[in-house]
Amino acid sequence: MLKRITFISLFFTLLFNCTVTEQPKFLGLENIKVVNSNIRSITLKADALFANPNDVGGVLKTDDLKVYVNDTEVATVVSDEFTVPSKQNFTIPLIVAVATDSIIDKKSLGGLLGSLISQKLKVQYKGDIKYKVLGYSSTYAVDETQDVKIKL
Repeated sequence: MLKRITFISLFFTLLFNCTVTEQPKFLGLENIKVVNSNIRSITLKADALFANPNDVGGVLKTDDLKVYVNDTEVATVVSDEFTVPSKQNFTIPLIVAVATDSIIDKKSLGGLLGSLISQKLKVQYKGDIKYKVLGYSSTYAVDETQDVKIKL
């Protein structure tokens, strides 16, 4: 009987001392860059920065995050669920390969030619990152645009 009371006391002590009241804070995107480019594709990478003040982790999912190049939607970031570490800052790499022919259409051909001459692309990540832990979920809106250099 004493073991059972000790166990129940310990359980409730741990339960009430754990912080789960705040969602991790989305600090923004940084390091948007072209990591590889050739005549067929361009690989883009960005780091999503978060801070988790909680004693428990959770998972993040990026299924609703779109990538635009020169104002044309070219890809959706698809990744596995990312495990959120407890009580620390962390980054999630958002990597996407874009076929160069998906950037070219009649309305953006002039913009693409200008980008090739200046060796810069306007890259925008826009959409949602979803967080889930213990039946609780929340969504982070992402809308970040940067000009990045192309190395052909």
